[in-house]
Amino acid sequence: MVFSSNDEGLINKKLPKELLLRIFSFLDIVTLCRCAQISKAWNILALDGSNWQRIDLFNFQTDVEGRVVENISKRCGGFLRKLSLRGCIGVGDSSLKTFAQNCRNIEHLNLNGCTKITDSTCYSLSRFCSKLKHLDLTSCVSITNSSLKGISEGCQHLEYLNLSWCDQITKDGVEALVRGCRGLRALLLRGCTQLEDEALKHIQNYCHELVSLNLQSCSRVSDDGVVQLCRGCPRLQALCLSGCGSLTDASLTALALNCPRLQILEAARCSHLTDAGFTLLARNCHDLEKMDLEECILITDRTLTQLSIHCPKLQALNLLLRWDLSTPCPRDGLVPKCEEAGPCVAVDSLFAGREPVPLRAHHGRRHPAPEQQPLWPRAAAGAGAGQLPAHHRRGPGAPGALPRPGAPGALRLPAGHAGRHQAHAGAAPSRQSPRLLRPRHPAAGRGRRRAAALQVLCHPLTAGGLRALLHRHPALLILQ
Repeated sequence: MVFSSNDEGLINKKLPKELLLRIFSFLDIVTLCRCAQISKAWNILALDGSNWQRIDLFNFQTDVEGRVVENISKRCGGFLRKLSLRGCIGVGDSSLKTFAQNCRNIEHLNLNGCTKITDSTCYSLSRFCSKLKHLDLTSCVSITNSSLKGISEGCQHLEYLNLSWCDQITKDGVEALVRGCRGLRALLLRGCTQLEDEALKHIQNYCHELVSLNLQSCSRVSDDGVVQLCRGCPRLQALCLSGCGSLTDASLTALALNCPRLQILEAARCSHLTDAGFTLLARNCHDLEKMDLEECILITDRTLTQLSIHCPKLQALNLLLRWDLSTPCPRDGLVPKCEEAGPCVAVDSLFAGREPVPLRAHHGRRHPAPEQQPLWPRAAAGAGAGQLPAHHRRGPGAPGALPRPGAPGALRLPAGHAGRHQAHAGAAPSRQSPRLLRPRHPAAGRGRRRAAALQVLCHPLTAGGLRALLHRHPALLILQ
């Protein structure tokens, strides 16, 4: 590499070109382009292909067209390992064909939201990019089963594939894919509404290394498919079944017996799941860290108790209950109209010395929060930040403990809810007007990790069940 004497600034004289090149390798795209305009010497160093191994064009998505991708591919060549074109809707098949021909060592490619691409792009990747390990085709709605067949033939080292919202994919495409890509560790099929149990059978037969699977909104999937999947994928650690409304405890039983390493389970809107399934799951899957049980309306305190006993690693839990207010409650037939029940309940953070995390317990409708009072005095919860609140350390009635229902300063639920909870505790239903506890602050929770927050005081779960769970998991965040 030769430079003229005019280019020899002080830094060029003091540092060897190899060291300058190493420094440039840590710069982002914008900084590299600016450095390329400093001098001829820096232009050569900044545009060296070794500095362009990882490129993310998301921040420039509105300006990126096909010719930009072509120029990058010619500049980087075999150096490029990772490229993100997420949101670059101006990129089409022809430019990606040129890219595939020039960048044959690409390993990580993100085409999320590139809606112009079709099966032709997948054919090009299959032909030229045999080292591809990570491919994201989210919302590429023109992708069909033919693409998966091509990928399986030419990209057999693939470990991660995201086909979310590619709704033309069927069981035949999944079968072709898994036959060739048997090393898949993560497969995301959100919104692939044509998939049925037979697709899961194919995954079971060929993808024994699978760790993460997302089947959100695949409403045709039933217990039979999940049972077969669990038997063939014992290393499964993350599974999303949200929106698969026909699933029952049979799926949870299969998970409990075959997938002991499970860490993340999302089962939102699976309204047929009960305490029996979650009890077996908690007793066998001790590594559970995150669970989404939104709208699992049949679970009770028993599920929370089992999770608190058997899942010591649990970090986040979503228990938001929503059901149609015009239909009876699944447990006692009493679901008051939202207008009759009055405002919803906001519940404070469970640790002293921290800003509150006001989450709401409600039946799917929000109300404006008027001025409220704290759930318990700060002084009663202990002086030091991070200490448990008083009712975790003292029995009922002890100094600083949470007041009993109906007592002055006690938590008040909407009229219909308060009656049921107090009746459960042996007290007479209260007809007093509801009172909220703490206003929602728009900046609450931003930029800081919350130690714990209580969200649901909502039938059929009770405050007692949640306290039992939080007593064993003081750092648990119960999410909205």
